[in-house]
Amino acid sequence: MLKNYFKIAIAVLKRRKFFTFISLFGISFTLTVLMLLTAFIDRVGNSNYPDKKRDRSLYILNMEMTGSKNGAMSKGPHSFYFLDHYAKSLKTPVKVAISSMFDFSSAYVNNKKVAISMKFTNADYWDVLDYDFLEGKPFGKQQIENAERVAVISEDTKNAYFGDAPSVVGKYIEVDNIKYRVSGVVKNVPITQLTMYGDMYLPYTVSKNNYTKDKGLNGNFSGILLAKSADDLPKMQKEYSDMVSRIKIPDKEFDHLYSFADTYFTSLIRIILGNGPESGISKMIIGLSIFVFLFMLLPTINLVNINITRIMERSSEIGVRKAFGASSQTLVYQFIVENIILTLLGGLIGVVLSVVVMQIINSSGLIANLNLSLNYMVLFCSLLACLVFGLLSGVYPAWRMSRLNVVNALKA
Repeated sequence: MLKNYFKIAIAVLKRRKFFTFISLFGISFTLTVLMLLTAFIDRVGNSNYPDKKRDRSLYILNMEMTGSKNGAMSKGPHSFYFLDHYAKSLKTPVKVAISSMFDFSSAYVNNKKVAISMKFTNADYWDVLDYDFLEGKPFGKQQIENAERVAVISEDTKNAYFGDAPSVVGKYIEVDNIKYRVSGVVKNVPITQLTMYGDMYLPYTVSKNNYTKDKGLNGNFSGILLAKSADDLPKMQKEYSDMVSRIKIPDKEFDHLYSFADTYFTSLIRIILGNGPESGISKMIIGLSIFVFLFMLLPTINLVNINITRIMERSSEIGVRKAFGASSQTLVYQFIVENIILTLLGGLIGVVLSVVVMQIINSSGLIANLNLSLNYMVLFCSLLACLVFGLLSGVYPAWRMSRLNVVNALKA
């Protein structure tokens, strides 16, 4: 039976090629966009390089200070002082990684400009995170205290600055007219890992900005708290929350301080939604669901209209089949199956288009070190979307068809 339905579906698709093109284009385009979005979210949320200890880490990314009387608000990363003075005073974390957001700088090789994203870190940063060192090693605590001009660079930076040199450890790289000795080379980190991405990692003590003397709470740094085990995360989170509640805000303009130590995904959501209540994840899921629903609604409505037109053109066929005893249920089942076949064909085209577009994005370098891929999660979401498309756009037209009167259908 399914084989016959498939043959009928192909014959119907060939009958009106323009409608078929519109249907397949709408399905494949919508699914391509959804698959690209899913692949991007999957890469941002599930990529665990270099934070391979994510299951026992809490992230401190964003701070918010508000004034209830004057409506003042300050929002952004934390200061080095806040993380070094307050976060490192906690007892539960075994290590506290502190790093700045990356700053753009430039180096020149043979009169050619090389863009460098510089990042300043403390010594614990290299223990909390597990960068893959292609050569050399990270700088240590003593080198930071001595304010040595040493640097860990990314693989791309090595290739851009030193070319095909087999080893660059011990060599010097000049950025903003300052020379730094290379201590190690690490595997590239995608820019979607905002708190870990960088082309060049330096001791915080060599920065032109004297972070250690600034006693303010706002700044340009983020932190990662590493627990001994995943079981300690609730305890560490509560200890951090209690510590924040005791901090006295030095600026009298503000009277409320919001700062949270969250799991990785929650911390990313707070950057978008702010440091509000714990319902951030729910809001994000609801928002994404509404977006996907509305995005799929328009092509679904178009498919419904096209399917109704197709069915009305086949009214004589429907009348004949009903006259020979075909039940409405059988006809509904047939037309739904035909529509699912159509959407699956569109989905297959969408998968091919998605792979092509992903390769174009990956090779273009538009997003640094980003490598989108069509993994099982993305493929599952695309197949699920195909089934939803097929059902939503096929049920109502099939129901309309089943209600046709036999005599009227034969006259049409």
